[in-house]
Amino acid sequence: MTTAPADPIVKPESAPPAEPAAPGPKRSSVARRLVPFGYLSPTIVLIVVLMIVPIVMVISYSFRDNVIVQENSVFAGLANYTDVLTDPDFLAAIKNTGIFITVSMVAHLLLGLGFAMMLNSPLLGGVAKSLFRVVYVLPWLFTIAVIAVIWRLLLDPSGVVNYVLNALGLIDQGVDWLGSPSTALWVVTFANIWSGYPFFMISLLAGLQGIPGELYEAASVDGASPWRKFLHVTLPQLRPVIISMAVLDLIWTSQQFALIWMMTGGGPLNSTEMLSTFTYKLAFSEYEFATASASAVVVLLLTMILAFFYVRQQRER
Repeated sequence: MTTAPADPIVKPESAPPAEPAAPGPKRSSVARRLVPFGYLSPTIVLIVVLMIVPIVMVISYSFRDNVIVQENSVFAGLANYTDVLTDPDFLAAIKNTGIFITVSMVAHLLLGLGFAMMLNSPLLGGVAKSLFRVVYVLPWLFTIAVIAVIWRLLLDPSGVVNYVLNALGLIDQGVDWLGSPSTALWVVTFANIWSGYPFFMISLLAGLQGIPGELYEAASVDGASPWRKFLHVTLPQLRPVIISMAVLDLIWTSQQFALIWMMTGGGPLNSTEMLSTFTYKLAFSEYEFATASASAVVVLLLTMILAFFYVRQQRER
């Protein structure tokens, strides 16, 4: 008996290899670089409109005469800068500003460091530290307007300060602290110190709490006294914070306007005239906008110098 031959196995024809999919369109390198600027565009527009454009306008005004008050201004070159730099009131404002910011910065540093070390001391209990923190931070919570009003009332000839001094027998009659050219600048400086030291205190307290305790333990093992611990452990560890805060305080204090304007208005007899009040009076009291623009540019250059040192110090850190 013969059997039929089995059907031969037919192998399926191999499918042709699939062609690789065409690569999608690649985004150009220019488009990739522009994507971050798309996200930043709202902020960039605000900076340009609110900062860059006004600065450019003020700089252009400083080289012209009769700006804003007249339709057709004329190019004046460096005449406005010459008028400003030779103005006795401007020179007095530079002197007063230098005294104001230097004394304020040094006092802010000393008071802030002293109070911060006291609040960081283990000798105080938790309740006492909380109470002192509230008391010491209070001046920082008031607005400049409130601070100016408080000190004007306290320093009035019939105010609390004169009453206390008279009761202690230190003065015979009320002293017009803000009306005397010999005392007005120091009184305004004191008010600025009082309102600004809490920021130094908080920053330095944070720096003190970040110093490792092992450093003090090692210093104690070596027989270091508290004073040497302060010189060789505390100050070196706080150096970056101190430098940063000092430069920032110089920048902020040099631009102080509201406190001075509301307490003395730059008087009496220009004894408290600062660069900020001098520029304001030129623009909005005498309507010398071109000269005021030149004064503002000078202030901008001085502030940029301080900002340069601050940025450089931050990069070194």
